Amino acid sequence: MPRRSRSLEPGNYYHLYNRGNNRQNLFFERNNYLYFLKQFRYYVAEETVHVIAYCLMPNHYHILIYLRDDSLSAAMHRFTMSYTNAINRRYQRCGSLFQGRFQTLHVDNDRYLLHLTRYIHLNPVQAGFVEKPEDWEFSSYHEYVGIRRGTLPKLKYISEQISTPAEYRQFMKSSDKSPLHSIQHLLFE
Repeated sequence: MPRRSRSLEPGNYYHLYNRGNNRQNLFFERNNYLYFLKQFRYYVAEETVHVIAYCLMPNHYHILIYLRDDSLSAAMHRFTMSYTNAINRRYQRCGSLFQGRFQTLHVDNDRYLLHLTRYIHLNPVQAGFVEKPEDWEFSSYHEYVGIRRGTLPKLKYISEQISTPAEYRQFMKSSDKSPLHSIQHLLFE
């Protein structure tokens, strides 16, 4: 595959996303979601990024990160190969699982960062899988509102704007969704 045309610079925020090849599922059962997160933590999050928010959907994922060093592309390659190989072995399939390389959007201000967390956490609601974001197990929303004490998402990156679970719940219900128009194209069918 060709190299990424723009460089990813440490010290910046990025929205990572990708979907299944030919829009097929990436996850086939609950354990696949858990394994994906475990492998992402091992290959990518431990050294390369801080995860700010994430949501795993049946055929795609969204991960909002703070980039700590310049090895993201290599780490993501190792991660996606590991996950693909495991899924291919488990389900006796072969070939690509992901639709090419992961995609990135640079997040250039705190307001956009905060609104992007809402977009990510509302993804299963928008897709009609659940009525409320807390009903979707495979997102960091649970950490944001104090339902779960997971260690993958680092909430400190939004704590200057929203400091308590109650404030985040209120933010999720607010009608100010103005920055979301710039990311609507990310909705996967």
